[in-house]
Amino acid sequence: LADVQLTYQNLDSVELGVTTVDNYFDTLGGITQAVKAAKGGKTPPVYIGDQTKGEASVRSLKEQVALETRTRMLNPKWFESMLEHGYEGVRQIELHVTNTMGWSATSGEVDNFIYEDANEVFIKDAQMRQRMLDTNPNAFRDMVTTFLEANGRGYWDTSEENLELLQDLYQEVEDRIEGV
Repeated sequence: LADVQLTYQNLDSVELGVTTVDNYFDTLGGITQAVKAAKGGKTPPVYIGDQTKGEASVRSLKEQVALETRTRMLNPKWFESMLEHGYEGVRQIELHVTNTMGWSATSGEVDNFIYEDANEVFIKDAQMRQRMLDTNPNAFRDMVTTFLEANGRGYWDTSEENLELLQDLYQEVEDRIEGV
């Protein structure tokens, strides 16, 4: 592992991306961490081969996460379609946030703007927040927890005001779930 120059994953389906399921950051992220440990703390570059369109392209993991975030999680056509599926749709949105944090943990290759933009769309927008809370309070709580954890681990830098909002939301949704 100390001789490994980079880590790499092929994508061969437009249905599944690196932020869609946890298998990618579990496996590729885990391999990346093993290489990092063998190299004395030096993280290798991580690349994603996109084989989904016929002509292959290779992107850095950072580029791939940003692309998927813009085209899926933050794309109104995508998240509105997810919300039409009700309970499961909210869970799918939450999974993208959680899987993104998984990449932060295993590679450090997630830009701060991704968390900020997701926070703007799903947390700061009061109407969106209420829709998600009313549809699936458990997934919404998990999303809020993920944002707080991302900040606590140093993956996301945000304002104190925003952290207070997240903490208040966490308490609100927890009370709602517990029937307080």
